[in-house]
Amino acid sequence: MTSLAGAATISIMAMGAVATDANAADVTLRMHQFLPEQANVPQNILIPWIKKIQEESGGRIEIQHFPAMQLGGKPPQLMDQVIDGIADIVWTLPGYTPGRFSRTEVFELPFTMTNAEAVSKAYWELGEELMLDQDFKEIKVLGLWVHGPGLIHSKEPIRSVKDLNGVKLRAPTRVTNAMFKNLGATPIGMPIPAVPAALSKGVIDATVIPWEVTGALKVSELVTNHTTFGDDTLYTATFVLAMNKDRYNALPDDLKAVIDANSGLNFSAFAGKQMQADDAAPRKAAMDRGNTIIDLTPDQVAEWKAAAAKTTTDWVAEMDAKGLDGTGLLSKATDLIAKHTK
Repeated sequence: MTSLAGAATISIMAMGAVATDANAADVTLRMHQFLPEQANVPQNILIPWIKKIQEESGGRIEIQHFPAMQLGGKPPQLMDQVIDGIADIVWTLPGYTPGRFSRTEVFELPFTMTNAEAVSKAYWELGEELMLDQDFKEIKVLGLWVHGPGLIHSKEPIRSVKDLNGVKLRAPTRVTNAMFKNLGATPIGMPIPAVPAALSKGVIDATVIPWEVTGALKVSELVTNHTTFGDDTLYTATFVLAMNKDRYNALPDDLKAVIDANSGLNFSAFAGKQMQADDAAPRKAAMDRGNTIIDLTPDQVAEWKAAAAKTTTDWVAEMDAKGLDGTGLLSKATDLIAKHTK
């Protein structure tokens, strides 16, 4: 009896192993990114994208999601992690590595953005023309997009440019740091996960981020003022969803086709549009807390535009000096944004 029971157990285990193998994915990819899983971008963009890839591949592709830097390292290291194969896919900001992806900065220039969907389309199209084989030649680019209107979240009210004097302010990228320095603030660069602690400890007095991420970071509980710019946008930041080139090239053609069908212009436009749509709920939450929404008038915005113009002029001159045709880049970017803005 004992031997029969043992044989039955072995047989059941073997059947289980066969079933597991039959259901196992052909390819397992690891996605790494810097936001907590409950944040809007993972919940509304990255995780749905993962599920779509897995479903459309018939389960042959499995994507494991590692949020909040769970694979180690810091956000500025994400690009090298995907190049080196530590992660197979990453979502990150090119601006986390200043000067490395210079052409992407054209979309971060002050008062250049209209809406996130239009600018994301422009970003992808300019990326296809000038960046994929140059700035991003070491990676397989899956998506390029921007977030919704960037605004100032501060402990003290900020209405005019002079209100920034002496304010320690976190900005996300080289361009935004330069802009706020020109505007009189003391810019302090740091990845976004560091913002809550920096605000609570007084390391910074203010931060610029879009509304959509303020909920996950509890920014509206740490500051009471939020400065918006009417129908204009002070700034935005660029993102990239990138895959390790060797991992992509090693895929069979039918699985490459699944990745390709969920990459590119339409996906980039969706991601940008979704990020801006996700601004609404955190903005309402700040209002419900009794925080002050400072919506600047067109005359007030005009002062900010005049003060920020030097940032654009300096950037164009710097790109021209590098041989990157800053003048042409800005012209192409603004033309593409105008084409896609409705």
